[in-house]
Amino acid sequence: MIDLSTLTWPVALAFGNFILSSAIVITAFSLLGYMLTHNLRSRVAQTFSTLLACVLVVFAGDILVPRVETYHAAILWLRVQWIGIAMAPAAYLHFSDALLRSTRHLSNRRRVIVAGSYVFSTLLVFLALFTDVLVHDGTFNPPVSFMAAGPLFPLFIVYFLGTAAYGAYNVIRARRRCLTPASRRRMTYLTLSFAAPGLGVFPYLITSGLAERADTIPVLLMCMTTNVIVGTMLVLMAYSVAYYGVLSPDRVIKHDLIHYLLRGPIVGILVIIVMLVIPRVELILGLPRDTALIFAVVGVIVLGQLAANAAKPWIDRLIYRQDREEISWIQTLDRRLLTSSDLQQFLNNVLIGLCELLRVDSGFVLVQTAQGFDVQVAAGDIETAREFAESAEAQGTWDALAQEERTQEKTGFRANTRYWFYPLRNQDGEKLLGLLAVRARNQTVDLDEAECYEAEALLAQASAAIADRYVQEGVFATLQRILPDLERIQEWRSAVRYAPPSPGKLQAGKELTWDQGHWQQWVKDALSHYWGGPKLTENPLANLKLVRQALRSQDGNITRALRVVLQEAIERQRPDGERQLTTAEWLLYNILDLRFVQGQPVRDIARRLAMSESDLYRKQRAAVAEVAKTLAEMEATVTGEESNV
Repeated sequence: MIDLSTLTWPVALAFGNFILSSAIVITAFSLLGYMLTHNLRSRVAQTFSTLLACVLVVFAGDILVPRVETYHAAILWLRVQWIGIAMAPAAYLHFSDALLRSTRHLSNRRRVIVAGSYVFSTLLVFLALFTDVLVHDGTFNPPVSFMAAGPLFPLFIVYFLGTAAYGAYNVIRARRRCLTPASRRRMTYLTLSFAAPGLGVFPYLITSGLAERADTIPVLLMCMTTNVIVGTMLVLMAYSVAYYGVLSPDRVIKHDLIHYLLRGPIVGILVIIVMLVIPRVELILGLPRDTALIFAVVGVIVLGQLAANAAKPWIDRLIYRQDREEISWIQTLDRRLLTSSDLQQFLNNVLIGLCELLRVDSGFVLVQTAQGFDVQVAAGDIETAREFAESAEAQGTWDALAQEERTQEKTGFRANTRYWFYPLRNQDGEKLLGLLAVRARNQTVDLDEAECYEAEALLAQASAAIADRYVQEGVFATLQRILPDLERIQEWRSAVRYAPPSPGKLQAGKELTWDQGHWQQWVKDALSHYWGGPKLTENPLANLKLVRQALRSQDGNITRALRVVLQEAIERQRPDGERQLTTAEWLLYNILDLRFVQGQPVRDIARRLAMSESDLYRKQRAAVAEVAKTLAEMEATVTGEESNV
């Protein structure tokens, strides 16, 4: 905590240096969390995370050492700092090796060197923590405290500089191997910022002896300059590494990282600044300091989030300069799309509003499906609504409303003895999509002017919602068909072409032997991502000869080829004759088709098949087992045909 009454240049510089060190700790910790949650599968991101951990340990020590009050406590934390200092050279080498390996430049010699560096760095950590041969008791003079060099310290300098130079050489080689402008640009960022961790962790004060020969002001100025450079370059490195090992478009990665930095590290840094700047006095505006501090911290957190939200449109404009109009449409769709639950809740609210307006106790909305009429939502007695849906009256009413012409005289409710009906049509009014009914309060529609006005507004909203949902279902069906192709496009975009790619996952010479448990699990995974997903695209079933044959008719698209083979295996479960929903011989096929091909919810399928959900899951396992068995038989047939050729 800074005391304004005793503010001098050394005190101000020490305070500024403390703020910068805290900012680097928060940034390094935040970037480490980001890498571990977004890029964990990438070897480049894994090694960069190790490097960030070293920086985190060293700068955490820079924060703690000036705050301790005894010499022995300072020496303890200075020794702990050497965990990060000693491990940094090995992390440097490992990171540079991962970058070079990402360009398809493999070397066993480099791997041995990296492994040896970790062993040697671990030895240095042991020497720094438990002996005096590397570093020993030094100077405790807050805000500048440091260890003294031991007999083996020159060896550490040679090791640190040698690994840093070799690592920089590897990064330069990796940049030269980049083939595309985008990959070369990102590697250039890494080349320029590669020195950041080394600048942050190298023990300058022990090496130069500057702190012993000069005033503390030059030392603090040097530390502040270094901290600014290190913090900036760490963010630049993280920006470049964030693209490794992810399938998302560049704009999504850039958007996620920038907003993560705004809402995480930047808000955290502001909180630290507020906590340190508020003076240590007894009362602030009549309040105890702790109370004022709580309000200040909460205010900074809330205002920081509000500021990030307010700045989001401007930031997005900078990120999406070329795709601004398309992104605006995508964001609009995201806000306006209706899920099935959204539609049901909206229609239910409309029904409740109509029932309260007309002073009746029930109503419902019917939609027509391949299996007959279905009660989409109901207000009041749902059993009565279902009885009507199953009656001949429902079909007659539907047919009459579907055939009538839409005129000004026929807008509004139509009445019979039990219900008032309203047709819910598509956007051009030609197709009947649903039927809204409310309990008739009279034999004829007798709405006064106010009721008519409010009812027309509610009915128009219901018509628009069900029409939009009908259009969305067509959009979703189209997206389901093209989603696998979109995933492949993103995979191709994310695979940076530094050099000719390694052989893919599909290995022509690899055969899958029959194992009931494994095949059932593979089939279950593939069916669960039937319309696209990693369980389909990375499934071992892609190695089937069946799939390789199907590739010829699917333009080499492995996802579509595997889906075609699965569809054929499912169709072989289909009995002869007209499809029935509740008969035993059709049960397995109906489960496969409704659950995986059509993607309907389990609850709806169980209701349509007149069975419990637990029974459905048991029958689903049997259906998957039959598909797995059928696939094995189909594969054996193809293998036999190839052997006879």
